[in-house]
Amino acid sequence: MHSVDLEEKVAHLIRAVDDLSEVVARQAGEIDRLTRLTGMLAEREAAREAGLEAPVANVRPPHW
Repeated sequence: MHSVDLEEKVAHLIRAVDDLSEVVARQAGEIDRLTRLTGMLAEREAAREAGLEAPVANVRPPHW
């Protein structure tokens, strides 16, 4: 293999690693967001089951 071929392959590999790094960073952000949302929903459901929160259907609208 010639050094030019190796340099091209290395350049392609570097680009692939950079692309994958961006994907992983985006996925990490999405996982963090979904983890926070899941935690909030779990807390809300636990409060609802414990009777600490009125069901949405039983809450009066703010103009009443």
